[in-house]
Amino acid sequence: MQGMQRTDNMGCFSLLKTMMFLFNGAIFLGGAVILAIGIWVKVDGGSFLKILVTAAPQLLQVVNVGYLCIAIGAFLVLMGFLGCYGAMKESRCMLMIFFFIILIIFVAETAGAVVVLAFSSLSKVFIDFLGNIAVENLQNDYGLKEEITTVWNVTMKEFNCCGFNGYQDFNNSFYYRQHSHQYPDVCCLYFNPCTARNISSQVKGCFETFELFLNKNGKVVGGVALGICALEIAAMIVSMALYSMIGNK
Repeated sequence: MQGMQRTDNMGCFSLLKTMMFLFNGAIFLGGAVILAIGIWVKVDGGSFLKILVTAAPQLLQVVNVGYLCIAIGAFLVLMGFLGCYGAMKESRCMLMIFFFIILIIFVAETAGAVVVLAFSSLSKVFIDFLGNIAVENLQNDYGLKEEITTVWNVTMKEFNCCGFNGYQDFNNSFYYRQHSHQYPDVCCLYFNPCTARNISSQVKGCFETFELFLNKNGKVVGGVALGICALEIAAMIVSMALYSMIGNK
């Protein structure tokens, strides 16, 4: 009987170690995805964020989302590696450290989600505020300041958009007056000179285009985040089970 019980315990222990490897491997991969997203935001997706900073320096914190993704992704990659290593070496100390760090991350993620939901009602006010600043920026500085003009041109070309709300944002602007009531060339797909009648109805405002882009990709990011939370809970349970079984060996 004792031999059978010991065999069962060993089988259960091996199963838990395997689960620990699987969970932490998934956390490792999820962290790698978030890390890749953060790198993408900093390398390829920064044009629109640069506009926010140029238009309103007080919004500089928005740009830090790329660094935040990089930091979280790198940390999850490290945690996934440490969890696998702790299970392989059967180290109770490492498993306990792993458990508490994952617990702290989970609590922080939950608190962050609550804060986002609590302040979601302020999003309309924020968008209106941001839109006013961006339109004023286009009216006064586009075509006059090289840095702002370049950032807007790159953004409008990358997202196939024109202005913040639409091409009408350029009406009576500095650029509009200096170019005989024409709009930037990037606002017209095939026609030159770029006038109102030559702008395709498919060319939307950059905010609308960027919002659609975020909504499309936000589902992917949200799904990854939910999956990581579930894996974190499972990893905490398995790490504590392993911790107890190692102590009883």
